[in-house]
Parts: sequence; structure tokens; C-alpha cells
Amino acid sequence: MSQFQDNLKNLPSIENIESLVLYESNDSEPMAVLENKPGKAGSLAVYYYLGVEHGGISPASAKIGLELFAEHTADAKANPGAHPNIDRLFDVIENNKFLAVKAIRKN
Repeated sequence: MSQFQDNLKNLPSIENIESLVLYESNDSEPMAVLENKPGKAGSLAVYYYLGVEHGGISPASAKIGLELFAEHTADAKANPGAHPNIDRLFDVIENNKFLAVKAIRKN
């Protein structure tokens, strides 16, 4: 099992989360939506954790997110564009951004 998969076991449950909506700073329009579906649930879990535990995604919490993505972070660095949700965390750090995270719960 990968380190990323191990890290996911320690994050809050996302079973009742349909999606996350990300907003940059004070923008009223979403910059991204992460859906809770196969192949994306791990990223949603990391972003949800960062939003809940850190009140959003700042450069400091983005660094924690990169640690949680573990082996995928190195692959994202080597292959820009292959992991857009990790690339977004690099962007937050490099450009000193803040992302607000809004969880949409399942009905």
C-alpha cells in the first residue's frame, strides 16, 4: 500500500460529502469543484481535511497537503499538469494565495 493510501486512513470521513467548492480569496465565483467520485476521492479527502482543520488552504496548510499526497507530490513536480489538485497547492504556496473550501453534503 502506498503512503498516500495510509495517510487517507487518518483523515476525516468524506462519505457524506458530495463535493467541495473552492474559492480564491474573496471571489464569489468558484475556481474549482472537487467531486467525491472514484479517482478523485483522495484529493477531496485531503482538501476537506485542510478546510476543516485549517479554515481553508493557505500556503502553510498547502504544504501539509503536499505531505499528505506523499509519493504523488514528487510525481506532480516531475510531471506538471498530471495532478491538477496537487498543482493547485503548489500555486497557493508559490503565489501566496488563500482558498476557501465549502463542503456540499449529500442529501
